[in-house]
Amino acid sequence: MITFFRKFFQSKIGIGVTLAFLGLIALAFASSDVANTGMFGSVTGGDRVAVVGDRRIATSDLQTAANNALQQERAENPTLTMEAFVEQGGLDQVLDQLISRYSVAEFGRSLGLRASDRLVDSEITSIPAFQGLDGNFSAETFRAVLRQRNLNENVVREDFATGLYARQLVMPLGYGAQLPESFNRRYAQLINDTRRGSAAAIPAGAFAPQGAPSQQQLQEYYEANRASYIRPERRVLRYVTFDIDAVGNLPPITQQQIARRYERDSSVYAASEQRSFTQLVVPTQAAAQAVIDEVEGGVSLEASARSKGLSTIALTDLERDALTSEASAAVAQAGFSGAEGAVVGPARGELGWYVLRVDDVTQISGRTLAQASDSIREELLAEQRTLALNELTERLEDELADGRSLSEAADELGLEIQTTRPLTADGAIYGTPERAAQELQQVVGFAFEMAEGDPELAEIVPGQQFMLFEVSDVTPSAAAPLAEIREQVTLAWRRDRGMAAAAAAAARIVERVREGSSLAEAVAAEDVDLPAPEPLELNRRQLAESGQLSRASLLFFSMAEDSVKRVRLDQANVWYVMKLDEISSAELAENDPVLTGTQRQLGQAASEEYLAQFLAAAERSFDVETNAAAVDAVRASLTGAGQ
Repeated sequence: MITFFRKFFQSKIGIGVTLAFLGLIALAFASSDVANTGMFGSVTGGDRVAVVGDRRIATSDLQTAANNALQQERAENPTLTMEAFVEQGGLDQVLDQLISRYSVAEFGRSLGLRASDRLVDSEITSIPAFQGLDGNFSAETFRAVLRQRNLNENVVREDFATGLYARQLVMPLGYGAQLPESFNRRYAQLINDTRRGSAAAIPAGAFAPQGAPSQQQLQEYYEANRASYIRPERRVLRYVTFDIDAVGNLPPITQQQIARRYERDSSVYAASEQRSFTQLVVPTQAAAQAVIDEVEGGVSLEASARSKGLSTIALTDLERDALTSEASAAVAQAGFSGAEGAVVGPARGELGWYVLRVDDVTQISGRTLAQASDSIREELLAEQRTLALNELTERLEDELADGRSLSEAADELGLEIQTTRPLTADGAIYGTPERAAQELQQVVGFAFEMAEGDPELAEIVPGQQFMLFEVSDVTPSAAAPLAEIREQVTLAWRRDRGMAAAAAAAARIVERVREGSSLAEAVAAEDVDLPAPEPLELNRRQLAESGQLSRASLLFFSMAEDSVKRVRLDQANVWYVMKLDEISSAELAENDPVLTGTQRQLGQAASEEYLAQFLAAAERSFDVETNAAAVDAVRASLTGAGQ
C-alpha cells in the first residue's frame, strides 16, 4: 500500500547507496565482463571533478561510475548508448551520487571509523572476478584482472575501504524503524478509501496551433529537445555460416581402421547377457535370509517386503558390469548365477544385504567384424569429420587473429558473404519491426563491442555450426538531423504548444471552481469546445489491485475533500482538472491483518527516509566544490566529442 502512495516518487538512495555500500570498482567487477578493458575511459585519473572536504573525486571515478550506471540501465534498455545516457542527464546524476558517497565516507572517517586491511581483504576475496578455476580467491587472477584494467592495487584497496566506511554508517540507520501506531492505523484505513468527485479532460488537440512553425521556432524547439530524437547506434554485419560440410571430402575409412576399432571395442561386440531383477535391501544378513525363507515358503518378495515396512525396486536390462557398479561384485555374482525366476542372496552390497529375484534373462548375440563394419565405418567417419571441423575452426581463428580478412576466409570455404541491414544492439533491424536472423541474435551483442573490420569466429550450434563475421559499418548514436525528422518535430511542437495552452486553460478552470463555479460551468466558460466533466468514483484498494494507476488517479487520492487540482498526462496529451467532493473510509478492527502489513511497509518507508536524510546531512557537513571543466572533459571522453 505504501508503494501505492509513493508510486511516482523515487527515493534518494537507490544507486547512490549501492555505490556507497560497494566500492565503485567492486561494482564494476560484480556487474560487467572483466575482459572489457574500455570500461574506465581515457581521462587521466589525477584530474579532479569535485572535492568533498579534503577528498578529491578523480575523473576516473566519475568515468567508472558512469560506465557502471550505463551497464545497469542497459539491463532494461539494451540499445541505450553512452551518448544518450549523458544527453539525458545520466552523468550529472552519477556525479551527484558520487558526491553523496564520498560525503558519507568522509563523515565516517571524521567519526574515527576504520576499514582494516583484513576487512578489505575479505571484500576483495568475495568478488567472483578474482576467483580461480577452483572457485576460490586467486592472487594471480586478482593481479591479472588489475593489469587488464590498468588499475593500481592501492587504488583498488582504497576504493573498497571507502565503500566499507559508508556501509558501516548507512546500514544500521534503517534497522527496526517504526512509526507510531496512530500513523499505522490511519494509513491502513486509507486502503479502503472511496472517493467521489468529477474530472474534466482538457486535450492538447483543442488548443494546438494549426499552422506550421517558423524555421526559427522549429530549430529552437529541436535544440531544446535533442535528447528526444537521439537515434541508437547502428551496425552493419558481414558474415558467413558453415558447418560440417565445409571440411569437404576426407580420406575414406580403411578396413585396417575398422579392424583396430573392432579390436579396441571387442567387449561391445561380444556376446552378452542382460538380466532384469526385483531387488530388496535390508540392514543385516539375518534379515535377508529371513526374507528368502519366507519367499521359499510361498510368500512373494513384494509381500515380504511390505510386511516389514520396506519396498522393492525394479532393475531392468542390466549386464553384469552394470550390476557390479550399482551394488557390488558379490551381488552381481549372485544375480547372474541364478536361473530365471529364482530368488538369490543374501549378498553384501553398497547399501546393505541384497535379495534379488531374477525376472528375465536375455541372451544377446555377438557381432562379427563383418557384421559390425558398417556401423564402425559410420562412427569413424563422424569422428573424422568432427576432428576436421575442429581443426578448421582453430586454424581460421588463428589466421583471423593474424590479420586474415573475412573475404579471404569466405573464398577458401566457397561461401558468399551475407550483409545485414543496420542493426541495433538488441538485434532489431533499425527502423523496422523485424529482427535479425536467429543465428545473428547470438553474436549481435558481442558485435557492438567489436572494432570495425576485425573479423571474429563464433560457435552458433555447439560442435555443428559456426559463423565468421565482422562489423563493416558503424553509425554512432546521435540526434537525428532536423531535416530528416521535420514532420515529426513539427507534430511534437504542435503537441507541446497545445499542452501549454491546455495547462493555462486548466489553471483558469481550477480558479473558476475555487471562486464558486461548478466544474461543468468552469469548463463551459472556455472559448473552445471541451468535453463535459464526467463523474468519478474510485476505491483505493480496487484501483491498486487493477494496476491501472495514472498521475490523475494518484492525484485524486492525494487531494483533500472539497478541493480541485489539475494534472498533466503526457502520454495521453491531455490535462485533467480533478474535483474531489467526498471521502469515505471504513473503520478497521483491532486485529485486522491489514494493520500488520501496513506497519511493515511504513517501517520500510521510514527506513528509506532516515537514510535519505542522513545522506543529505552528511553532504551538507562538508564543503563541496565541483570542477566544471573536468566534468566537461569526462563528458567529452565518454561521448567521443571532439574526436
